[in-house]
Amino acid sequence: MLDVLSFKMEINFKHQLSLLCVILLLPSLCTSQDSFTCSRATYYGSPDCYGNPRGACGFGEYGKTVNDGSVAGVSWLWRNGSGCGGCYQVRCKIAELCDENGAYVVVTDYGEGDRTDFIMSPRGYSRLGRNADASAQLFKYGVVDVEYRRVPCRYGGYNLLVKVHEHSRSPHYLAILILYLAGTYDVTAVELWQEECQEWRRMRRAFGTVFDAENPPRGDIKLRFQLSGNAQQYWVQSKNVISADWEAGAVYDSQIQLG
Repeated sequence: MLDVLSFKMEINFKHQLSLLCVILLLPSLCTSQDSFTCSRATYYGSPDCYGNPRGACGFGEYGKTVNDGSVAGVSWLWRNGSGCGGCYQVRCKIAELCDENGAYVVVTDYGEGDRTDFIMSPRGYSRLGRNADASAQLFKYGVVDVEYRRVPCRYGGYNLLVKVHEHSRSPHYLAILILYLAGTYDVTAVELWQEECQEWRRMRRAFGTVFDAENPPRGDIKLRFQLSGNAQQYWVQSKNVISADWEAGAVYDSQIQLG
């Protein structure tokens, strides 16, 4: 009797162990193939199908139309705003409906859904489908299983640009945002040069991709950016300056080319 009981306990233990191995293996299966991660995606309403110009990244109109309006809000990929501007390949998993290459979207907003990593603009979401009819069917689903991976952003003909945010007030308050961040980099910090102290001064991340500073230096302003990506972190200095007569809305070419 004890031998039979022991045998049953052993079989039950092996079954539980096998089940545990399967459960532990499933996330690995979702992340190992071509570095894709499994998740879900949905979309938000938009009268013109483009992005939200009031997105949490602070991009304004750029966040509406960049990448032809194929943009998305994210949650844990947000990373306190440093995820703004990141590019992702997202593809759904219904073979008869989904395009094999999926959609390429730029992060321009923060958003949380029901276990969704991407809340996409209608233009972005529609590109998940193989054709117009398939896309229409995906819209009816509302939420779809997807897999995604980080991919390099490519902006042909554009260097990294620095825009003086509309809330800036010369000469007492300077806020900037970063546009056309190419490659797979995150901007994790921005510093401006204090000539009188001969040192770099850290700007505050106000929100999203907007960095600000009270009482910025008078005269031309030099900037440098801390970039993180590809398992490395380093500083790169703008080859151009923000001119002494800066004003809200002005855009400056950093002459930094990333890729």
